[in-house]
Amino acid sequence: MTERERFIRALKSEPLTGHCPTFELVFFLTLESIGKIHPSQQHFEQWKQMSKTEQMLHINYIADCHIEVAEKYHHSAIFVHPNPWDYENIVRLLETIREKSGDKYFLMMHGDPTFEIPDGENMMTFTERMYEDEDSLKAEAQKRVDEWTALAEKISRHSGLLDGFALCSDYCFNVNPFFSPSMFSEFVAPYLQKIIETYRNMGFYTIKHTDGNLMPIIDQIVECKPDALHSLDPQGGVSLAEVKRLYGDRVALCGNVNCGLLQTGSEEEVVADVRRSLKEGMDGWGYVFCTSNCAYTGLPLERYELMNRIWYEEGIYK
Repeated sequence: MTERERFIRALKSEPLTGHCPTFELVFFLTLESIGKIHPSQQHFEQWKQMSKTEQMLHINYIADCHIEVAEKYHHSAIFVHPNPWDYENIVRLLETIREKSGDKYFLMMHGDPTFEIPDGENMMTFTERMYEDEDSLKAEAQKRVDEWTALAEKISRHSGLLDGFALCSDYCFNVNPFFSPSMFSEFVAPYLQKIIETYRNMGFYTIKHTDGNLMPIIDQIVECKPDALHSLDPQGGVSLAEVKRLYGDRVALCGNVNCGLLQTGSEEEVVADVRRSLKEGMDGWGYVFCTSNCAYTGLPLERYELMNRIWYEEGIYK
């Protein structure tokens, strides 16, 4: 099987032999690891002034960056970061990655229209709207779904380019979700369900990401039927074993290696946590090994590579 096929089997909770699939939602440590600036950290204000040759050189750079990271760390999937973000550039980048790597990797991109935790400048205004401007807020939520649906429809016409979407709207703080369960059921869940169903009908898989303590709303998220949940954040008190027990027959799981320990814990603590995640996640299939967030800027590369090495040596289905 290709890595792409192995990743899909994990999303379907089907039996596997060999390595448990792994990937990272984002691997920001590209400069230190492979000598390339991460695509999302590049700025091209003069993109429209570039010649077609210059643009394609840039697209090739991004494609190579993604593929080199996947090859070095044996990832099964690539979260593609088009930059700049527009339909034509998205398709050219996906085509370039496929030309260079074939069908080896599962390719996904961001595709979440649902409301996330608002930033500090807009938090009070957004909260007021949930109580005083419900109809307008719901109309905005539906408009966002419609816009992402239109983009997905255009991408779906290019058969075999994209496998799925990572739905990366964060709903939760470490203590609790920003949305109460009742607010989530009114302003988020219906639109999350719509976009997941829409993507599925187009043949795309979905991985729903949120950091923090999602437990008060996890029932509603699972009811929306994503193929997988990411990141099962232990810093938010989320237990991989408990989520697996409660929902492992309904949704695949990704993540749970504690980023806090990767950042500041001892080497012994990191090793123990990686082994715990492998043991709890791999039991009963339906698991993709990765961090509880991403390999973010400032995370020591040697810690990520320690995590990856333990997975390579021990994360194997017999």
